[in-house]
Amino acid sequence: TNGCFDLLHRGHVELLAKARSLGDLLVVGLNSDASVRRLKGAPRPYMGESDRATILLALASVDCVTVFDEDTPLETIRALRPDVLVKGAEYEAGEIVGAEFVEAHGGRVERIAMVEGYSTTSLIERIRSART
Repeated sequence: TNGCFDLLHRGHVELLAKARSLGDLLVVGLNSDASVRRLKGAPRPYMGESDRATILLALASVDCVTVFDEDTPLETIRALRPDVLVKGAEYEAGEIVGAEFVEAHGGRVERIAMVEGYSTTSLIERIRSART
């Protein structure tokens, strides 16, 4: 799987655990700081890529983290050639970067339902409203 994983929360943890259950090991493609800024805008990320990678690696479900600087993880996916590519179900099948490549090489794409009420954006909004 892949993502920004800025401000890790329960939704992330559950997605990663489910992703891990679908294969022999779980490799997480992590957006670099520059990639997160391009995708999410300033002031994101709130946590640097080194901190985000360290926290992800502390989870029992995560076997490896690789940081990518591109806007999408396509080059990382091509290099890894995963048997299973996992994304959250908020992404439609046609929106998942690398899906065609994985399926063309005999792999499959799995979409995992997100935990309702958990997103980095909603967490940031709750923190901001608590400060006022």
